[in-house]
Amino acid sequence: MTELNTKARIELLTQMLRIRRFEERCVELYSAEKIRGFMHLYIGEEAVAAGVLPALDPEDAVVSTYREHGHALARGIGMDVLMAEMFGRSTGCCRGRGGSMHIFDAGRHFYGGNAIVAGGLPLAVGLALADRMRGRRAVTVCLFGDGAVAEGEFHECMNLAALWRLPVLFACENNYYAMGTAIERAQAETDLALRAASYGMRSWAVDGMDVEQVADSARRAADTVRAGDGPCFLELRTYRFRAHSLYDPDRYRDKVEIARWKERDPIPALVGRMRAAGELDDAALAALEADVASELERAVAAAEAAPLEPVGDLTRFVHAEVTP
Repeated sequence: MTELNTKARIELLTQMLRIRRFEERCVELYSAEKIRGFMHLYIGEEAVAAGVLPALDPEDAVVSTYREHGHALARGIGMDVLMAEMFGRSTGCCRGRGGSMHIFDAGRHFYGGNAIVAGGLPLAVGLALADRMRGRRAVTVCLFGDGAVAEGEFHECMNLAALWRLPVLFACENNYYAMGTAIERAQAETDLALRAASYGMRSWAVDGMDVEQVADSARRAADTVRAGDGPCFLELRTYRFRAHSLYDPDRYRDKVEIARWKERDPIPALVGRMRAAGELDDAALAALEADVASELERAVAAAEAAPLEPVGDLTRFVHAEVTP
């Protein structure tokens, strides 16, 4: 694994803190009924977003899932814009129409959260095919959960991407539960990287709780795809500390299991390594936390002050708008 310098580690830690604190604040705001609808938290999985998304160039595409707040932040969508979308306000990236599950930002080539399990896979293959046909060197990163592996779209997309050597980086966030179903109860072969390898593409498993390993693997995979060597598949073995959604009572997991995974929390793990290397002390960590807290408070204040869309615009965007 390539050794990261102090600056790179600080950037990874900062991004994970931004995602963790954003999600924690969303829980509070949801409980206060300022955020409504479904919400799927990323707490515990921050190392994946923080490690994978920086491997991309600005012209690359990202296709995400309904658990996409962390992906959006790591891709560069502003915390204020994202929080406004959570609030359903017109200053959100989708003018408040997408909410928690359907984040979209065409300017950053962030082609959506997707509420359909495995629904993003065909979209990613299509984007990659378009790039290939237009002669662009862009990479499409497709993030999806282990539950998607049981869907027909997964197999169709693996096959086509490998057959046509498309520039796709498949990033499977294996958190071991497809909603409430443990992976061993749904998959006869639980080595998901091996499943992808059966289609003839480069694939390997990564410790998704180690942000440095994720960053290193994502960079190597993105470079491979960009070089024209066909798709790559990363099985990022991670774990969500919270329930599937805020409506989920989470009765299908043993509390001992959750506690065991929390001992591998990616944020204190990186902090510990940086402390041991003399790269981080209490004052520096406190300053990082203060910066994140300040950014978050500004985002919440801006979202609360932002307007809703006018009722008169209710049917806008149902059809394409023709500019004279």
